[in-house]
Amino acid sequence: MPRTYLLRQPLRALAALALLASALSAHAEANWPTRTITLIVPGAAGGSTDIPARLLAQKLGQRLSQSVIVDNKPGAGGSLGASLVARAQPDGYTVLVGNSGSNAINYTAYKKLSYKPTDFAPLTDMISFANVLVVPAKSPILSLDALVAAAKAQPGKLSFSSAGVGQTTHLMGELFKERTGTDVVHIPYKGSAPGTMAIVTGETQFMFDNMTASLVHIKDGKLRPLAVTGDQREPDLPEVPTMTELGMRNFNQVGWMGFFVPAKTPPEVQKKLAENLQAVLQDPDIMRRYRELGGRPGGMPQAGFAKLVADDQQTWGALIQSQQLQLD
Repeated sequence: MPRTYLLRQPLRALAALALLASALSAHAEANWPTRTITLIVPGAAGGSTDIPARLLAQKLGQRLSQSVIVDNKPGAGGSLGASLVARAQPDGYTVLVGNSGSNAINYTAYKKLSYKPTDFAPLTDMISFANVLVVPAKSPILSLDALVAAAKAQPGKLSFSSAGVGQTTHLMGELFKERTGTDVVHIPYKGSAPGTMAIVTGETQFMFDNMTASLVHIKDGKLRPLAVTGDQREPDLPEVPTMTELGMRNFNQVGWMGFFVPAKTPPEVQKKLAENLQAVLQDPDIMRRYRELGGRPGGMPQAGFAKLVADDQQTWGALIQSQQLQLD
């Protein structure tokens, strides 16, 4: 038997195996999903990311005729859960419910991070929450202009509370400082609830609070809203202007949550997953429940969500660098 023939046999076997693997992969992509999908939530059960994720998981499972479970992986400002998904098999069965912290702020806020933006493919946004600038109801400050004037008249005297260092409630305050050239003091609290109560009781003078946390206190007459972030007024506070309307440039940031998969997930699987997520987010029941949480339902196209994520990475990154804010 010719030697060349013998040499070619292993190569032919490898080629056959490669073709088989390719065919199996294509079959798996075409038939996705065939097993349980796991949504990794990088926060605690019952938190602001967990609740809307669980509402969606049930509807998504029904639509796909597959189980969709939520697995909470809190820790390190969302970095623990995000890093697990970055290293997961890129097959569409492990999905990160990321947010503006884990997938925008953390890239600059942490010097040592086990993942990078290119490790993920953004799919679509799930829900977004505006921040509302509030002061205690008994405060003499009645407007944004009055707040800026008071801060300039008393450098280092006014303080603002937040849900913790590096949270959007913190960075909105830092953005306020930068845009207005004022000297105000940041008082971080361990979570949204104590941060909100600090402004209700008057421990701090103002806060860019989450809509969900402040709304009940605004309606009870304990907090006075001065403005909201984002590019449009909030349905629950139609009389409250946006920061942009009041002349505060480039102040449209909102807190968002959205879906990401490992970057090497096949495009066809990404497309299927994104389309099904978008369809569920248009479900009237989901939209109603999300609005009851004080949020805006998501579902933007994949390219649009990718742009939102990239823009926030740049905006928050520049702010963190300018204010020299590091979390590690």
